[in-house]
Amino acid sequence: MNVEQCIEYIHSKFRKGSIPGLHRIGELLEMLGNPQRELKFVHIAGTNGKGSTAAMTAAILNAAGYRTGLFTSPYIYRFHERIQLCGEQIADGDLEEVVNQIYPYAEKMADPPTEFELVCAIAFEYYRRKQADIVVLECGMGGLMDATNIIPRPEVAVITNIGLDHTDMLGDTLEAIANAKAGIFKEGGHAVIYRGTPGVEAVFERVCAEKHMTLRRADFESLVNKSRSLFGQVFDCGGRRSIELPLLGEHQMFNASVVLSIVDSLTAQGWHITEAHIREGLKTVTWPGRFDIVCREPLFI
Repeated sequence: MNVEQCIEYIHSKFRKGSIPGLHRIGELLEMLGNPQRELKFVHIAGTNGKGSTAAMTAAILNAAGYRTGLFTSPYIYRFHERIQLCGEQIADGDLEEVVNQIYPYAEKMADPPTEFELVCAIAFEYYRRKQADIVVLECGMGGLMDATNIIPRPEVAVITNIGLDHTDMLGDTLEAIANAKAGIFKEGGHAVIYRGTPGVEAVFERVCAEKHMTLRRADFESLVNKSRSLFGQVFDCGGRRSIELPLLGEHQMFNASVVLSIVDSLTAQGWHITEAHIREGLKTVTWPGRFDIVCREPLFI
C-alpha cells in the first residue's frame, strides 16, 4: 500500500467506533513483539488540556536533546500530525513501512482493532524503529481501558483538568470520571495532577496511596501573570520567573504549571533537563488551531 492507501485503510477501521478494552491492542502488539515495552513514556490523560500539555512537555524534552515522540489526537490538517518525533511528523515512507508490516497481523485477528488501537500500534512500532528516548503519549478516552494504557509503567502519569466527558462510558460525576482517568496510574510510579475539586483530588490521592505512587500537584498558588497580548504571555511559577509562552489564554498558563511539575518529576528521576531547556521549550512551543494567530495584518485568529 502507498501512503494514501495506508491512511484509507486506517480510517476504514473507524466504523468499529470506540470500544474500551485492551485485549485487541494487546493481541496486535504481541504479534509485533511488544514494541511498547522497549519505550519510555510520559502518559497524559484528562478531559481538557491534554494536547497542549503534551505539546509543551515534548517541546521541553526536544530542547533538552532527547529523541522525543509526541502522540496526539485528533489531527487538524493531515494524519501525520498524530505521530511526531523530534518535532517532525512521521514521513510518508515510514508510515507506509509500518502499516504494511502491521496490516497482515491486524487482518488475521478474529476481533480486529479499532482505528485508534491501530494508530497506537503504528506509533509504538515507529518509535521503536526510530529508537525514541521518550514518548509523550496522549490518552484517547478515559484511562484504564484506553488503548494507550497497554504501556508499562510510565516515567510520569499525568492527569489534566477533569470535566464531564464521555459520561456514557466513564460515569456521570467528576469523581467517577477522575477514577476512570486514574486508571493510568501504575504501581510504584510517579503522578502529576492538575488541581481540581476536593472530591477529584481525593480520588487521585486514594489511588496513588493504594499504588504506592509519588504524587505531585501542579503549583497554581504561585502562578502570576506578568503580561499578556495576542502574541503570547509571560508568567511566574514558583521560583521560575518571567517564563515566556506563545500559547494564548489563561488556561494555558495553568497547563504550563502542570508541565513544570512533570519536568520536576522527570529531573528527580535522573532526566537531564535544565532551566534553559524549560525556557526554550516553552518559548518555542506550537500547538496549531487553538486560539492560533494565523495572520497579523489583518488579524486572523
